[in-house]
Amino acid sequence: MSLLIDVQNSTGAFNLEVKLACSGPVTAIFGPSGSGKTSLLNIVAGLARPASGRIEVDGRVWFDAQKRIHLAPHERAIGYVFQEGRLFPHLNVRHNLTYGAFFAKDRAPSADFDEIVDLLGIDRLLERPIRHLSGGEQQRVAIGRALLARPRLILMDEPLASLDHARRSEILPYLDRMRMRFAIPTLYVSHSMEEVERLADEVATISEGRIVQMRRLTPQS
Repeated sequence: MSLLIDVQNSTGAFNLEVKLACSGPVTAIFGPSGSGKTSLLNIVAGLARPASGRIEVDGRVWFDAQKRIHLAPHERAIGYVFQEGRLFPHLNVRHNLTYGAFFAKDRAPSADFDEIVDLLGIDRLLERPIRHLSGGEQQRVAIGRALLARPRLILMDEPLASLDHARRSEILPYLDRMRMRFAIPTLYVSHSMEEVERLADEVATISEGRIVQMRRLTPQS
């Protein structure tokens, strides 16, 4: 993956000025709460529009303020895993998983339904209502939904932050498997260096809206 981000934005008293070149496959955005991690992810996703700058992914321009280019989120082919999962409560697990794929029929799948279900260990959950799942199970379903959306890029916004230690330990092996099996370019936001060192190939440290360090890592196997 070649991801080039050069954006500027202001929200109230907070200024975001990020210049970042990612080569992945997993790039962690690491920093404390309030440093601009989620704001950056939302800009990459197209959920927020920066005041100026440019975003380019593998040679395709997603955003260019000067040229007035701003691709809608569905045109960017992104799988987004939020901190709380954000599953559809009125759908069961199976229908949550297939929801994203319904809007991505024009893109080649990275894996089929059964393979992802097996990888994430959620085959016995398929007919369950979302309200009957634990927090860890919900996050596995959210990861599966993102993968089945046939993404060119996956965004993960602190997907383990809302879980207790036991549930985080449960989910980490599944994230490992996803990284090794699919190699889909991923931006992984976290304030946990333990997660970053286990999952990422490179880490961009952000502080007060600016990238202050970029370094390569060797993910644990």
